[in-house]
Amino acid sequence: MIVLDLQSRVPIYEQLKNKICELAVIGQLNPGDQLPSVRNFARDLGVNPNTVQKAYQDLERDGIIYSVTGKGSFLNEKILLHSQLERQYLQKLEQIAWQARQCGIKLTQIIDAIQKVYEGELSNDNDEKPD
Repeated sequence: MIVLDLQSRVPIYEQLKNKICELAVIGQLNPGDQLPSVRNFARDLGVNPNTVQKAYQDLERDGIIYSVTGKGSFLNEKILLHSQLERQYLQKLEQIAWQARQCGIKLTQIIDAIQKVYEGELSNDNDEKPD
């Protein structure tokens, strides 16, 4: 169900958060669905349980999931997941644009890079973002 890229520069917990959100957006996870326990998920993914716990904490803080003591973590039924993800990705894009500006990257270069992504010009085997 979830495949993590251990060679990526993106932290594993971030990859896990993104994958859970993607599964929710495409309908493989539905509102109210229970997520695997931290220990079982960590074992299945081959990662440290603290990594899964951090991803779950961030998702809960962002309102994507909620926890019930003694029961587990569940995909939140009350959120508009798509608009929340859209807002998060736009915030990340703004941060990256700010950093690029600070490094002297021109706006036209940024626009060209984004346009390549949207036009599918980047060769990517598994539709992951480039490193």
